Amino acid sequence: MLGTIIAIVCLASLAFFSAPLWLWVAVGVLGLLTGVFAWWFALLWLAVCALLGVASLRMRFVSRPAFKLFKNILPPLSATEQAAIDAGTVWWDAEIFNGKPDWRKLSGYRDPKLTEEEQSFIDNETETLCQMLNDWRFTHHDKDLPPEVWQYVKDQGFIAMIIDKKYGGKQFSHYAHAKVATKIASRSPAAAYMIMLPNSLGPAELIQHYGTDEQKDYYLPRLAKGIDMPCFALTSPWAGSDAGAIPDTGFVCYGSYTDPRDGSHHENVLGVRVSFEKRWITMAPIATVIGLAFKLRDPEGLLGGKEDIGITCALLPTAMEGLYHQRRHYPNETPFWNGPVWGKDIFFPLEWIIGGRDYAGQGWRMLMECLSIGRCISLPSQSVGNAKHAAWTTSAWVGIRQQFGLPIGKFEGVADALARIGGHTYQMEATQDLALTGLDLGENPSVISAMVKFNNTERLRKVMNDAMDIHGGRAVVGGPRNYLASMYNAVPIGITVEGANILTRCLMIFGQGAFRCHHHVLTEINALQKDDVNAFDQAFQKHLGQSASNAARSFVFGLTNGGGYAPRSPLAFAYKRLNRLSAAFAFAADVAMLSLGGDLKRRESLSGRLADAFSNLYIASACLKRFEREGAQKADLPIAEYAVRLALYETETALAGLIANLPNRWAAALLRVVVLPLGKRESAPKDKLVHQVAADMQQHGETLDRLTRFRFHPQAEVDNGDEPLAVLKPAMEAVRRTNKLEQTLRKAEAKGQLSTNKPSEKISEAVEKGFISADEAEQLREARRLLKIAITVDDFDMDLNKANPQPFEHRVF
Repeated sequence: MLGTIIAIVCLASLAFFSAPLWLWVAVGVLGLLTGVFAWWFALLWLAVCALLGVASLRMRFVSRPAFKLFKNILPPLSATEQAAIDAGTVWWDAEIFNGKPDWRKLSGYRDPKLTEEEQSFIDNETETLCQMLNDWRFTHHDKDLPPEVWQYVKDQGFIAMIIDKKYGGKQFSHYAHAKVATKIASRSPAAAYMIMLPNSLGPAELIQHYGTDEQKDYYLPRLAKGIDMPCFALTSPWAGSDAGAIPDTGFVCYGSYTDPRDGSHHENVLGVRVSFEKRWITMAPIATVIGLAFKLRDPEGLLGGKEDIGITCALLPTAMEGLYHQRRHYPNETPFWNGPVWGKDIFFPLEWIIGGRDYAGQGWRMLMECLSIGRCISLPSQSVGNAKHAAWTTSAWVGIRQQFGLPIGKFEGVADALARIGGHTYQMEATQDLALTGLDLGENPSVISAMVKFNNTERLRKVMNDAMDIHGGRAVVGGPRNYLASMYNAVPIGITVEGANILTRCLMIFGQGAFRCHHHVLTEINALQKDDVNAFDQAFQKHLGQSASNAARSFVFGLTNGGGYAPRSPLAFAYKRLNRLSAAFAFAADVAMLSLGGDLKRRESLSGRLADAFSNLYIASACLKRFEREGAQKADLPIAEYAVRLALYETETALAGLIANLPNRWAAALLRVVVLPLGKRESAPKDKLVHQVAADMQQHGETLDRLTRFRFHPQAEVDNGDEPLAVLKPAMEAVRRTNKLEQTLRKAEAKGQLSTNKPSEKISEAVEKGFISADEAEQLREARRLLKIAITVDDFDMDLNKANPQPFEHRVF
């Protein structure tokens, strides 16, 4: 019995520390000579060492059989899949995926900071723009930004944030770009969409990275000044965003065209004749230049290469004859500019291909590399801005609105929802900020970008649902005083565009992550593609060692519920739990890929759970980084702990779901023993922590201030009532100040000491009978005035056209 225990301990220890092969052999020999190991076990131990350590034996009995197996079960990668895998870089995501996150490395990443110019732009130009925006008027009447707003946007460079200064742009950091978008989104989602697009996957991004000098010199200054308005046309009604399936095709040929930019006519030019139909293209109806993605073919061999050249991107002025774009879609009644684009037999020269003829067929790679940047910024910023707005307004509302004589924030059900709003908002900004750190360090983390887009838009859905539930009728009734409805309506848009979330979760986060982030899988796949068994052997040997180490780490940490190195921190426990869950995820991913092979690609319920685990590991680590970056403030500890514990719980839940549903039950049994040796160890945040988070948010102190930084806060006067946000905090504070006075009135009324039924007359009667003073009566009247403004919803005429011009009048009481 003792020998068995020693053998298990030795086996686990050597695997845990990734011991070199010679040490394995030495332990096996020592166990045999001392008799600590049973002779048969020691011989088996040494035989396995020989099998893996002697190249000829490993090749014959391990690598070649594995090579043949994987060659048969793994489908070949399509061109678009290969381009997606090759695009971008791996960064912190690889640390997590491979089971041994280096916390010193995470701590050492430079914290994102705004320059003086960037901070000034947010404090001044962005503030002014937000004050100019009227979301109700924009959404329900004008269906567009007023001309003076558009002019301000162009004049101040809002659509030129990513363009280099030498072309007239702002050349802001990715972090600054995101924070500008966040603030605008906290005011108006639709306005944010229209301003974000030219800075995201508009042609400017592609031109700046891949364009010819001529294209840069012509288009970038015009885009920076707003002379040209861009859009990018990829999505097809026949194929969605599956670029490999789009029917839009161009053919290399000779032809003639008239350049609408200068009116010049050109004959017998080598170029492309293309027909296309695109839909759901943001900014298309007002665009002056379209970035077009299409398949390019060269049936006559005019370029001297293959016939099927591949997906290509070109720049087309919208004024070209036969190009149509002035129709609008109406995305969930959110009237940002969006519409179809189509054209038939349009001819243009090869020089209009982005990057010139040398970049023909490189379009999908270009798109994947640029899209991964935009995915980290645009929709995540919109989500963060909306969530910050919901967190701040809801934190005030629960102190304003009362039921049964108590602020609704005192009710635990409301507190639960408010804490979820705060925790998810904390997660969302932390998730994006860590990605922005990578971008500004020169990384292009394509897998992280998919995580950020998916998880931020999904968490916004939860935030807005909770905010709407807490506000009740205040947020359901439409009108200019409703400060949540437009953001609630915008949620499905963010979930749908730039890759629908179901696709992103099931195919991209884990599917692409497994290839890009794993230390060895991509090398193995490339070796299989090239039929190179020697390269496969080297990668597979290392893969087996890494998997064994992760299994040991997962098992040992599963027994102790965490372990390994953790920085000194009030959240040190979370680093140790992440050590455990990262190793568990890495081993579970290996087992799932080995047991399912290429079938895992079609088992989207399983790959989705792996994506959830992977995402939540990243989110938890991002929250830890945020807490450290913000100075580990004691006041922020509850909300940071809530956010981290929630991510840990959801990670383990996803892994447990994978184990419960893995088709190969032997593999599932192995995972259950290694990953969950004592069952599930993580739990959702406890009620005590939940209620502390909710209480901290209701204080409207430093924690809420940090949580809702970069949110627009109006400067309008409370008295006029035109700005519904401006009254919230004054009303909340007034209600709190007069809470005891209101209780005094209620007690007097309950005892029959006040005879009148009219609320306004009760105050006067209470003064007359000495229950309150005259000054206290004025405080009550002012609090009730502010309360009336805060809780009032709009009513209209019978045709729902004209809002009540006196919404705060007392019609009865």
